[in-house]
Amino acid sequence: MMDVRWWRRGGAGWLVRARARSLVAMLVLAIAGFVGASSSWARLVHIQRLAHAKHATSPRLAKAVKLAGLRVRGIDVSYYQGDIDWRAVRASGTTFAYIKATEGGDHLDSKFKRNWRAAKAAGVRRGAYHFYSLCRPVREQIAWFEANVPRDPEALPPALDMEWVPISKHCRARLSHARIFADLKMFLASLERHYGKRPVIYATASFHRDVLEGAFPRYPFWLRSVDGPPGKRYAFRQWHFWQYSAKGSLPGIRGNVDKNAFAGTPAQWARFASGT
Repeated sequence: MMDVRWWRRGGAGWLVRARARSLVAMLVLAIAGFVGASSSWARLVHIQRLAHAKHATSPRLAKAVKLAGLRVRGIDVSYYQGDIDWRAVRASGTTFAYIKATEGGDHLDSKFKRNWRAAKAAGVRRGAYHFYSLCRPVREQIAWFEANVPRDPEALPPALDMEWVPISKHCRARLSHARIFADLKMFLASLERHYGKRPVIYATASFHRDVLEGAFPRYPFWLRSVDGPPGKRYAFRQWHFWQYSAKGSLPGIRGNVDKNAFAGTPAQWARFASGT
């Protein structure tokens, strides 16, 4: 058996590590079906640069490797993105979008109606999301969302954005686990009855850790993790959507936009989007 300690002491160790990184990158691209495609070389170069960069961290490399295998990409938007050119967004390869509709019990996003219509017209599969407020009664929030988001059989399942907001000027409440759990259960059940599709739960790592870990296994999860795959920080929760960037750029949108990836293949995406 080879004495691996020699390889760790300089020598040819750098060559082994370099070859390993290149092989990992090539393998990921092959599995994802990119080898031979026009964009495969650019993707390979990007991953290899991360692998060889002096200051590259393992989460960054893991993120690039994971994303290389996820072909169904999307965004989430609100009034913050201004007037969006949805046709340019679709032409860039964006498959889906989650659009902010409501917040709390009385706020309607000022761009929701425009985005809702224009995204569909451009061929972008879209769903609406509600930013949950811990300072408003859950029944008020349910009624507000259902009054403002149309029932559309072609829409993606509605989504609930659950997160702590310690810097909020309006609500910094931290209710008990039991209270949040009960209210969320009521909200999810009502949306599923009203829209006929099982809602998606969006969560940040801190909120998931404090409230959601191990809960609601029947529901699709959408997890925020911008510096690497969700993995350990979400207790290895199975997820449908991964928000992997908060500072993305895209044709048709001025400024930054959140970018997301769907966990499955295009065929699995088609089944999810159709509600089957």
